[in-house]
Amino acid sequence: MARLPSLPEGAHLSELFARFPDSRDTLMAFTEVVMRGPGELEVGTRELIAAYVSGLNRCTFCLGSHLIYAQAFGIGEGVLQALLEDVDSAPVSDELKALLGYLTKLNQLPSRIVQADIDAVLNAGWSERALFEAVQIAGMFNMMNRIVEGTGVAFDYARDDSIHPARQPGVRPQDLSYSATPMGKPRR
Repeated sequence: MARLPSLPEGAHLSELFARFPDSRDTLMAFTEVVMRGPGELEVGTRELIAAYVSGLNRCTFCLGSHLIYAQAFGIGEGVLQALLEDVDSAPVSDELKALLGYLTKLNQLPSRIVQADIDAVLNAGWSERALFEAVQIAGMFNMMNRIVEGTGVAFDYARDDSIHPARQPGVRPQDLSYSATPMGKPRR
């Protein structure tokens, strides 16, 4: 993987933000609103969407980080892998399959989204607000995946998840914040 010369091998996002902090706080504040703010989607579903989109984009860092968050918020082990293999046969509700099917098309062929695609999500029982929240998460993670991959952030939580904020002793997932610190460490 190509990387910025100032970043070490296997760089973590925190190292990129330490090197280029100008937009970090704004980006993390927006991430806090989208991922933890009031909304119709449960936090676990939001994190699953983030991991799913990152998986579609083959962004190892974001996939690993948000899979850990998704599991911390109740998404079962193996669910993401099943979704990435085949949404239709994955062990999730038909409603979630409809939403993720839409996000798959949005991710791969955004210019080909038609009214029938939106109608399918709404007819599956999702509100316009829930669809907007999902689209916002997908869009944000397409951007984050490009930042991570385009600069060479290559830390892989599958090899070492011990530094992930959700894996710290005594940390409750609901106490984690994206904007409290640059990397989502617990609020104090």
